[in-house]
Amino acid sequence: MAWSQDEERMLAQIEQHLVDDDPRLVARLESFNERVRRSEEKAKAKEQRVRRPRPRRSTVIILISWLLIATLIATLLIMVLRHEAAAALALAAAF
Repeated sequence: MAWSQDEERMLAQIEQHLVDDDPRLVARLESFNERVRRSEEKAKAKEQRVRRPRPRRSTVIILISWLLIATLIATLLIMVLRHEAAAALALAAAF
């Protein structure tokens, strides 16, 4: 809701009286406002840096599937190579 002109005028008068009566308070408030503004900017910048898009569920499922397939192929190759080595040893022992 917007402020009426009278309310804005009264606030401006109150602000002017505070500035005239206590310049140290004004300096403190300005310093505080500046620190808050910098802190908010820092937090916003950090949030933008940290935020990374999460991978979609389908991407994760595909990656896991490829990992399982690669593991299965590696296991089968190891089994075949061991079987061939065992067969070669048995054949060599037979002669």
